Amino acid sequence: MKAFSYAVYRALNDLFPAERDLVRARMLALGYDPDDATLSPTSAQGVGNVCAQILLAFRHGDGSNQLGDLHAGAYSDYTDYAPVNTPDTIVDPNRWQPLRFPNGAGGFVTPGYVGAHWGNVTPFALPTGEALRPANGPARFPGRAYERQIIETMELNEHLDDRGKVIAEYWADGPRSEQPPGHWTLFAEFVSARDRHTFGDDVKLFFMLGNAVTDAGIAVWEAKRFYDSERPITAIRYLKAGQQVRSYVPFVGRTEVNGQDWLPYQPAVFITPPFAEYPSGHSGFSAAAAEILKRFTGSDDFNHEVTLAAGTSKVEPGFAPSRPVTLRWNTFSDAAAEAGFSRRLGGIHFEDADLASRRLGRQVGALVWAKAMEYVTGRTAAVAGFDHEDETQAVGPEGLADATRLTIGSNPSAGRVTLAFAVAREAQVHAEVLDLQGRVVAVLADGAFAAGRHALAWDGARQLPGMYFVRRRAGTRRVQPYSDPGGNNSTPKRSRSSSRNAREGACAPARRRNSSQAAMISGPWSANNRRSRAAPSRAAPSRATNSSSTTRASVRCSSTAAAVSTAPLVSTANSWAQFGQRTLAPASPSRAAGNR
Repeated sequence: MKAFSYAVYRALNDLFPAERDLVRARMLALGYDPDDATLSPTSAQGVGNVCAQILLAFRHGDGSNQLGDLHAGAYSDYTDYAPVNTPDTIVDPNRWQPLRFPNGAGGFVTPGYVGAHWGNVTPFALPTGEALRPANGPARFPGRAYERQIIETMELNEHLDDRGKVIAEYWADGPRSEQPPGHWTLFAEFVSARDRHTFGDDVKLFFMLGNAVTDAGIAVWEAKRFYDSERPITAIRYLKAGQQVRSYVPFVGRTEVNGQDWLPYQPAVFITPPFAEYPSGHSGFSAAAAEILKRFTGSDDFNHEVTLAAGTSKVEPGFAPSRPVTLRWNTFSDAAAEAGFSRRLGGIHFEDADLASRRLGRQVGALVWAKAMEYVTGRTAAVAGFDHEDETQAVGPEGLADATRLTIGSNPSAGRVTLAFAVAREAQVHAEVLDLQGRVVAVLADGAFAAGRHALAWDGARQLPGMYFVRRRAGTRRVQPYSDPGGNNSTPKRSRSSSRNAREGACAPARRRNSSQAAMISGPWSANNRRSRAAPSRAAPSRATNSSSTTRASVRCSSTAAAVSTAPLVSTANSWAQFGQRTLAPASPSRAAGNR
């Protein structure tokens, strides 16, 4: 518990610097010294501090741009995305449109696209952000499917009742809320109390859940950027301009409005999230989380409910709902389905985006479960099938398992160390040993390897006692730039780094993002050989987890296909106990951007 608390403390301070006083107060309330920065693995606080240091070092270079080193501003876009449409002009009704709306203080705001680069973030279980991209994409104008989705959305809006309004608002999870991933974390807390979890149970559950919503966010945002599709408000205003249409107007009820003035059922200060429509973030997050909860508990049974009091609406405060409304979910799947449908009731998403993302989310959940179980059991886990009747996209194992498998024999070792790995297809492989400062100690391989399993050896453990990690990087030249699915000439721009990678092939030297990613864990140091606290090489598979004795991570190097696999290595002549058998990590929810 103490090690866990120190790891969480460091991670929370890094993610939420404005909340340092709150987090510090919690540490003090637990009886822990928040200023204890020891990195010695002989103490619980040292274990926690090292785990956090490794994890944060990796996530600072995972493509999220947390530090603003890829583009000015934390988490800002570095891919040069530019919208085709403007707030006042719809140039292409198939593309995303920035919107202008009141800021609640007498002025107006026009938010830019949030998270245009998020598909580049390093996932936990997926090989790349685009691995599960829905193939069909959104309906396109002109076409019957485009018109059909508009009619469905308008009809849902027109016939909103108390229950429909409550569903739309309860699941909104907009700005300054727990947001969709956090919503499912609260559900997991309910499950923990219901099932009387031990501390170890919760570490595993939140580890899996955090990584599931993390990967779901990456996969959804990659597809959003790829398709760059319009929101319902854009499509309806474009297609119904100059016509009178039926709509539900807050505080007024069902009435007719000008088509170009149609609004979704959302607060006036946040009428639609500022990013593309297809696929749905809410549906993806919720389906992935529900899949984890179902598998972890061994049942889809949820049996949870909430009651919203009369007059508690944020869209119609004091007016709706007219009476208390109770939402009840018998299963996790029921809750996930309602979360997805809520965005259609709120006029935020079309049906296709909802259903496609439900499938994507369940696939993410299955892959994260299989990967996480490798950490829990120490054995490779198969990706189980789906039991949902609308599941149509199969998840093939090729590229999702063997491409990133990495193990080390005789670890800790005082002699020869064997590195075993596999590549799914012929690839260029670079394998090296690095110290805790990220400096290359030895290059084990640098060349072409045929598909199959391979083994490399390192004799340096005989002469160099200490803590190291091994990195294997495999890549094939495969350039897949963004293109306009609708065939228009005005396509989203690729990032400069993406274009450079396309020219040069697989992951290049250390000047490039992701080039130094690796995983490591603290070794059994003595007090007189403790390493510097300078930031180590970027490491670990996910913000919500840390390495066990064997760690694996797959990394997308912009638009070049590549996999980076890593594992910790202890070299010693003494009988040190192996460190890192258990997952010691902050079980935090996804940090992907909010209202989806």
